[in-house]
Amino acid sequence: MISLLQIRCFSFAALFLSADSLLPPPPCDSGIYCSGSILHQVQTAKLFDDDKYFVDMKLKLAPDVVLSAFQNLSNEFPNGTVPPTELREFLASNFDKPGTEFEPWTPLDWHEKPKFLNGVEDEKLRIWGEKIHQLWKDLGRKFLLQINGSVGDHPELYSQIYAPHPVVVPGGRFRELYYWDSYWVINGLLLSEMTNTTRGMIWNFLYLVDRYGFVPNGGRVYYERRSQPPFLPLMVESYYEATKDEEFLREALPVLEKEYQFWMTRRSVAIAANGSAHVLNRYHVEVGLPRPESYTDDLELAEGLADELKEQLWMELKAGAESGWDFSSRWYVNGDSLRETRTSQILPSDLNALMCRNERTLASFHRLLGDADSAARYQQAAARRSAGLEALLWDADKGAWFDYDLLTSSRRSEFYPSNLAPVWARCYSEPEMGEKAMRYLKESGALDFPNGVPTSLKASGQQWDFPNAWPPLQHMLIEGLSKLPSAEAQELAFSLAQRWIRTNWLAYDKYQAMFEKYDVNGDGKPGGGGEYEVQLGFGWTNGVALQLLDQYGATLTSRGGSVGSDLLLPLLAAVALTLR
Repeated sequence: MISLLQIRCFSFAALFLSADSLLPPPPCDSGIYCSGSILHQVQTAKLFDDDKYFVDMKLKLAPDVVLSAFQNLSNEFPNGTVPPTELREFLASNFDKPGTEFEPWTPLDWHEKPKFLNGVEDEKLRIWGEKIHQLWKDLGRKFLLQINGSVGDHPELYSQIYAPHPVVVPGGRFRELYYWDSYWVINGLLLSEMTNTTRGMIWNFLYLVDRYGFVPNGGRVYYERRSQPPFLPLMVESYYEATKDEEFLREALPVLEKEYQFWMTRRSVAIAANGSAHVLNRYHVEVGLPRPESYTDDLELAEGLADELKEQLWMELKAGAESGWDFSSRWYVNGDSLRETRTSQILPSDLNALMCRNERTLASFHRLLGDADSAARYQQAAARRSAGLEALLWDADKGAWFDYDLLTSSRRSEFYPSNLAPVWARCYSEPEMGEKAMRYLKESGALDFPNGVPTSLKASGQQWDFPNAWPPLQHMLIEGLSKLPSAEAQELAFSLAQRWIRTNWLAYDKYQAMFEKYDVNGDGKPGGGGEYEVQLGFGWTNGVALQLLDQYGATLTSRGGSVGSDLLLPLLAAVALTLR
C-alpha cells in the first residue's frame, strides 16, 4: 500500500542525487542570505549567539558590490577563510543590525478596555487581560522609510519580504510576520476590537499568496520556499464573523482557492486503502542546503553523512519547520534523534484535520456568495477527506486519529494533542467518535499535569515534546472539547482552560511577560529546549489567553497556587529588550 506521489518522491530523491543539474534549489535565490561564502563563513565563525541574527541584517550596499568586496577580502587569506575579527569589520561596513527595517507601530485602532473584558469576573484576571491587550502596541511593526530605499523600493537590500500593511509580530527573535501564529493573534486582535489591523494582516497574507502561490513560513526570503499550517481561510472566517464584510470575502475567496490548490498539488499524497484511493496532505519541502536561520545547527547535525544523505536530512528538517512543530520526536522514524527526522514520510492528523475544516469553510464562503455548485464541490472534498482520515488515521479501539507512516503503511501510536485535531475541526462521521476521543485523552496520561497538556509524553530535548505545552495546541483541544455535546466534555474543556490561564497568569505575575510556551511541571514556568531560548512577547499566547478569558471569563479564577521559588531564570532583564 503505497502512493504514486510517494514513489514520485523517492524517484526525485534518486534523480537529484545523480546529477548536479538536478540538485534541490537553495532556500532562496540570494547568494548572501541563503547560500554562498558569506553565509557559510559568518555562520560557521559563530559570531552571534543566534544564526538568525546575521540573516536578518540589512545590506548597506547592493548585493553584487558586497559579494565582490567579500571575494577580494577572502583572497587576502589562506584558503579564502576570513578570520573572525575581519569578518566583524566586514559586517560592520556592509550590513546594518537586524530590525532596522522596522519601526515600532501602535495600531491606529487600538483603544483602552475592549468590551469583552467586562465579562471577566475575577478582578486579577481582568486587570491581567487589560495588560495583555496593551501588548499589541509593543508587538506592532511597520516598515521604516529609509534614505537609500525601503523594503518595497529595494528588496535586494533586505532578507525581509515586503508586505503592504503593518503587522503584529510574535515577539523576541521572531521580529517579522509568521503564518500560523497569526491565526491566534488575529482572533485576539478581533476581541480587542482591532478590525482594521486584522484586515491589514490578512491582506498581507493574501498578497503573499498572489506572489508565491502560498503563504511562506514567515516574512523572510529564507522562508520563501516552505509554508506553515494553512490557517488563512480560518483567519478570513474570523474576520467575516466579526465584520460581516461580504465584499472583503468576495475579494479574498479566489486567493484562498489558489492557496488550497498549492496544498492539493504540491503537498498531497494518494493512498490506497480497503479498495479506495484517499488523497491526504503532508509537509514536504524539496529545498536543499542548511536552513540559513539555523545554519550551524543543520550543518553540525549532518556531520559524517554522505552528501546525498545530508541533502535528504536538510529537506526533512525544512519539512519539520513547515509543520510548525520544529522540532519533535513526532517526526522521528526508526530512531531517537533529530537525525532521524522524516517529516515528509508522515501524514499528520492535524494538518489533514485543518484541511478538512478549510474545505468546509470554503464551502460555506461559496454558499454565502451564492455559488451552490462550488460549495457542493468543497463539501464533497471535506467528506472525502473525512473518509480518508477514518480509513487511515482513525483507531476505533483507542479512540483517536494517529499520524500515518508512509514507510510502514501503519499508524503511529504515540500521544500528541494533535491526535484529537479532527475533534477541533469537527471532521468525523459519527458523533460517538468525539466522545471516544475525549476518553482517549483522559486515559492517555496527558492530563496528569496541573499546568497544561504536554506536546508529547517523550522528553527528547526538542521543544515540541515533553514537558512543553504550547498555546495553539491547548486552544485546539479546548475548543474541540467545548463543541462536544456531553457535560463531561464541557467540564474537561473548562478544566483545561483553567489550568492554562492559571499557568499563564502565574508566569506573568512573576516575570511581567507572556512566553511562547510553558513547562507543564512548574506553576508559571516558561518552557525550554530546542534550538533557541524561550521567547517573550508573545503573539499567539496573548491571543489564546484573550480567547479563553472571553469564553470562560465568568468562571475562571486566579486563585489556587503560587509560582515556585526555584525558578531562577535570567529573564527579567530580557523582557524590556525583547519587546522593542
